[in-house]
Amino acid sequence: MLSFDAWWTLALFGGYAASLFVLIPWVLLKRTVHPSAAIAWVLTIIFLPYLGGILALLLGLNRVERHRPHKRAAAKEIARRVPGWSQHQLEHLEDHTPLEQDLARLAFKLTGRHATARNRLELLPKTPRAFEVVEEIIDGATNWVHVEFYIWKPDKIGTRIRDALVRKARQGVAVRFLYDSFGSWGLNRKFLGPMADAGIHSAAFLPGRSFRERWSMNLRSHRKIILVDGQIGFTGGMNVGDEYLGRDPGYGYWRDTQVKFHGPAVLQMQQVFAEDWYYATGEDLTEAAYFPEPEQYGDVTAQVIAGGPEELTAFHGLMFAAISQARDRVTLATSYFIPPDPLAMALETAAHRGVRVRILVSRHGNFIWTLLAGRAYFQRLLKAGAEIYEYREGFYHAKTLTVDGVWSLVGTPNFDSRSILLNFEDAVAILDRGIAQQLEEHFEGDRARSDRVDLEAWINRPLGRVLGERFCRLFAPVL
Repeated sequence: MLSFDAWWTLALFGGYAASLFVLIPWVLLKRTVHPSAAIAWVLTIIFLPYLGGILALLLGLNRVERHRPHKRAAAKEIARRVPGWSQHQLEHLEDHTPLEQDLARLAFKLTGRHATARNRLELLPKTPRAFEVVEEIIDGATNWVHVEFYIWKPDKIGTRIRDALVRKARQGVAVRFLYDSFGSWGLNRKFLGPMADAGIHSAAFLPGRSFRERWSMNLRSHRKIILVDGQIGFTGGMNVGDEYLGRDPGYGYWRDTQVKFHGPAVLQMQQVFAEDWYYATGEDLTEAAYFPEPEQYGDVTAQVIAGGPEELTAFHGLMFAAISQARDRVTLATSYFIPPDPLAMALETAAHRGVRVRILVSRHGNFIWTLLAGRAYFQRLLKAGAEIYEYREGFYHAKTLTVDGVWSLVGTPNFDSRSILLNFEDAVAILDRGIAQQLEEHFEGDRARSDRVDLEAWINRPLGRVLGERFCRLFAPVL
């Protein structure tokens, strides 16, 4: 007769074997899972007994497939019903470079939104000032405020911005607040109660009906959007929380980039929000009042890009094309650098072609495995001639890309598979030399606070670090 310890051991191994026979075929039969991602999942299930299976279920490989048709239907319905603003759309860009023209046409094919003329943009590279601008934007609202964020924390700054929304709602301004149920898990009834009492309409993006859906990391809204009266837009890498002001000693100084904009691009961003709101609540926001004629104009051509987990996401296709067509320089700043293989190859081949490729990432991260996985790409890029810098003065969270000093992308997506292939993200593509110059100047300032990765020293790094990087890279498609 077996002892209790023997029965317990047998049960553990039996359960592990059963999970292998059930979960591995489940992964392999998913037709929409990329082979590299399938390999990563199989290794996770094998090398992390029980935990690997739990992660596979929570990350929800089939949720993207199941919810994708609903999201597409919402986007199609909103696009069909929104008022037109054809007078602001640019189908032909004779005054722009061939690169800008090609990328604008590609972005239209991928998103259905043309580049728009006469926008005014302001870059905000410092988070304290960015939060001041957020409060100014909200305080100036007269008709409505639409807010969508991945992370909104019930801390000091989160409560302060919430109270600003509550004040406007009590003044008769219509406020809609959309938050991601995973990223903003700390928003409870106590925090949301004052908003409901003031008449604010709140909703969770993809709340899920089951425990697995609610805590899945896939199909998240990683967007950060504030829209006021159809006249002012705001987006960038910054969420709402005290750490973004440098108040968390674990992160230290927080470096991020936001953009505030006026003009027709605001209407395009409102379309993105309307799609997400319709998807989350079923409420239609296509009335003309939500798409008014802009009151302020500038001289910048801009195009709102919104991407989600499609077969060819807007960001994946656009970033690949931009880097592949670069002739002079590529300047990339990102907090998480774990590129899908096609984008890693695009950077490498651009460097081989003589393009000056510069990449700036954070030396510090909140997940050691993401840092290690990203560093596994360094050696090939360095050998190709790319320059890589690690920001040393706090946490680097900006997400910008500039190509040949004429075309730029500022928004929410990191340069990793999760942002580019699994999340819903937003950004503004900017066809303007002045903005590109500003972003490159910001990059130079950040580079002065960074350490350049030396190829020879990198090749001779300890073997243990190499093994850790190579191991973590196996899971790159799902990080």
